Amino acid sequence: MKKIFVHNSSYIDKNVFIGDNTKIWHFSHIQSGAKIGKYCTLGQNVYIGENVIIGNNVKIQNNVSVFKNIIIEDNVFIGPSVVFTNVINPRSFINKKDEFKDTIIKTGSSIGANATVICGNIIGNYSLVGAASVITKNILNYALVYGNPAKQRGWVCTCGCKLESIWKNEKFYCKKCEKKYKLNKNNLELLY
Repeated sequence: MKKIFVHNSSYIDKNVFIGDNTKIWHFSHIQSGAKIGKYCTLGQNVYIGENVIIGNNVKIQNNVSVFKNIIIEDNVFIGPSVVFTNVINPRSFINKKDEFKDTIIKTGSSIGANATVICGNIIGNYSLVGAASVITKNILNYALVYGNPAKQRGWVCTCGCKLESIWKNEKFYCKKCEKKYKLNKNNLELLY
């Protein structure tokens, strides 16, 4: 028997999969075809659109709408009031559902409160998007980005701490967990 928690003020459509030990809090709505993994937490007033896929151990804070064509992989954190879009040039009087663009939030990444993610972009593995940033292009794995528009300001460890350069900006080190990384053609790789 599944162990899930759904607050009685939330609404779950038919044909929704919710993994074990997932919690869905007040005033949330999960649309038909959505798949939510194990050990997820969806805060108050979260909307999950039709056929959205959410991995395991994902935390989505209050007031977030995750629309169709957005994929959230495992171990992702979505801060309060993050905004996702799904079409580049919306018009209320023109149906543009055939123009929705895919947005992928990769494993282990975090998006800070009030950030906006323009559709059609990929947020890289273990990247960190600062609060109130506007994402207008793809984000590299382990990248630290913030601003409007968001720009890369450094690199972060899998533990979330900013990495220190230890050799000509080609090798990096985490003071907290002591992991080491190497930059290879603008892609950061975990060494050990």
